[in-house]
Amino acid sequence: MPNAPQTVVRIERTQRPWGWFETVSEAHQHKIKRIGVLPGQRISLQKHSQRAEHWVVVRGTARVTLGADTFDLAVGQHCDIALGQVHRLSNATLEPVEIIEVQFGAYLGEDDIVRLGDDYGRM
Repeated sequence: MPNAPQTVVRIERTQRPWGWFETVSEAHQHKIKRIGVLPGQRISLQKHSQRAEHWVVVRGTARVTLGADTFDLAVGQHCDIALGQVHRLSNATLEPVEIIEVQFGAYLGEDDIVRLGDDYGRM
């Protein structure tokens, strides 16, 4: 049997001042992203009006803010972010942090971000 040609899928990486993200999969009412946060950086303190999220740490130690609570998650640990819940992902270490983010909701656009605080002046 001849070898079938291999399909190479290239996932586009979007750079941000805190690191990067890649959209791995997107379908009706859910999206999966891989997110990398550079050492000493953090995403904006934010909330979403149309989606909930589930984060799983796949590299490093992530510092997570959920509402008034801040805690660290190691590889394999996870958390849920409810619709409208204030949250932030930070990297307080000297090593890269990566998570897998699963978004659930009727609308999953990048403009569904309400920034409450941002180190990079994006409000």
